[in-house]
Amino acid sequence: MFSAEDRRLTAPVFRANARRLTSRRAERDNTSIARLALQRAARDLDVGVWQRLPGTRNEAEAILKLVSPQQEFHVFDFDANLDAATKTKLDRYRIVHFATHGLLDTKSPELSGLVLSLVDRQGNGINGFLRLHEIFNLDLNADLVILSACQTGLGQNVRGEGIVGLTRGFMYAGSPRVVVSLWSVADEATAEFMSRFYTNFLKKGLTATEALRATQLEMQQETKWKSPYFWAAFTLQGEWR
Repeated sequence: MFSAEDRRLTAPVFRANARRLTSRRAERDNTSIARLALQRAARDLDVGVWQRLPGTRNEAEAILKLVSPQQEFHVFDFDANLDAATKTKLDRYRIVHFATHGLLDTKSPELSGLVLSLVDRQGNGINGFLRLHEIFNLDLNADLVILSACQTGLGQNVRGEGIVGLTRGFMYAGSPRVVVSLWSVADEATAEFMSRFYTNFLKKGLTATEALRATQLEMQQETKWKSPYFWAAFTLQGEWR
């Protein structure tokens, strides 16, 4: 049995006009270095607006059904913020799972990261950008980190450093293996993929590598999801056994 199963960061709030706000007050300007960094990275990648990812909640709820309440911890919505990622003792958890927007800036790799909630419950702008240097500084003891987001498996080859990206960051933080994506993935299809992956991994007892392969084969047989676009993006990097 696992001492703890799943650490869940999902369904963050990206805009102040989200329906989940208790106040309709407009988002306040936040000129922090982190917010400016996120804005710069978004410009580099031509990202106009961070769209909500409704499939992440379905994804999380499907996964949590496979885990005993005593063995999991999860955060949704406004609670899926930077503090939850950096101030929680993540070293307690065997599996760490992020479901949100991923950002890989090949022009400036140091601006890569994960986008968490950018506003609080009152509509105030907050720093929600988990940047690469912060990922390097996480204290993990997880067997597996899963980044259910777009293009999280890419990186930039930096002379003298090698490939710099999110995978390297999470491995440096203490995880021997990371499941990542190689291109932009569809929200609904990803939710389906992750639900099947965890069923194979937790319920059927397959290894992460076996569960990934089994899930891809299952998705390939589904009429709706048979295109490789929906299932072939995910790969396991690191220790495969």
